[in-house]
Amino acid sequence: MGRKRKSTPGPYLLHLAVLRDRIADPERFPFNLPAVRALSVLPFHPQVTFLVGENGAGKSTLLEAIAVASGLNAEGGSLNFTFATRASHSPLGECVRLAKALARPRDSYFLRAETFYNVATEIERLDQGPGGAPIIDAYGGRSLHEQSHGESFFALFKHRFRDNSLYLLDEPEAALSPTRQVEFLVLMHDSIRRGCQFVIATHSPIILAYPEARIHLLDRQGIRDVAYTDTEHYQVTRRFLSNPKRAIETLLGEELDADSSAGAGS
Repeated sequence: MGRKRKSTPGPYLLHLAVLRDRIADPERFPFNLPAVRALSVLPFHPQVTFLVGENGAGKSTLLEAIAVASGLNAEGGSLNFTFATRASHSPLGECVRLAKALARPRDSYFLRAETFYNVATEIERLDQGPGGAPIIDAYGGRSLHEQSHGESFFALFKHRFRDNSLYLLDEPEAALSPTRQVEFLVLMHDSIRRGCQFVIATHSPIILAYPEARIHLLDRQGIRDVAYTDTEHYQVTRRFLSNPKRAIETLLGEELDADSSAGAGS
């Protein structure tokens, strides 16, 4: 029987510090966002850190800055991806410094939901070149373009997660059904047991429920830690699902009849 390789657990990232002296114009996006304006040091949980907040709060921008400061492509992928479809990333990545632990991740990967199509295209382009094992083999061996959006995401999570690695995920739930989101939690937990660290921007109350994670809330007041049950994601979902009929009636401003409310949990 072969010897099982020992896991070298994280953390790999300890905290992020904003370098104010590198900011040329604090009134320019994204430095004018309340969360970025108020940010000095952002600590990371050794296993899972979540970034949450309303659309436009700066979650994806902050995660992108972490990726760029980690040497990853702003459009996503591993350290070996250097393509650029369109230069659209913010300058925040050049104005932060990451405090890193002595342990180095075996691998690092940045998933950006909105540009994963570009990553899939780059994989196919690279695999058309000579030499080496096909890159797509690390994603299950089937073209990501020949799968649904959700299937391609899950192929990444199922096949590409490696031991002792750092994963930065921007809205991993974007293409996943609720069932797949639950399965993602299982895969993430298994990866954490194998020495991985995750930083995730998400709107999913399912993914956000991962126990003992650190949750940073970005809003108009700035950025602060919150408990899972204090997040809007949990509270709104809980109120809605506890009585869908009443929630819909409140939203629509009218009472639903028996037939129309049948699909709303009446």
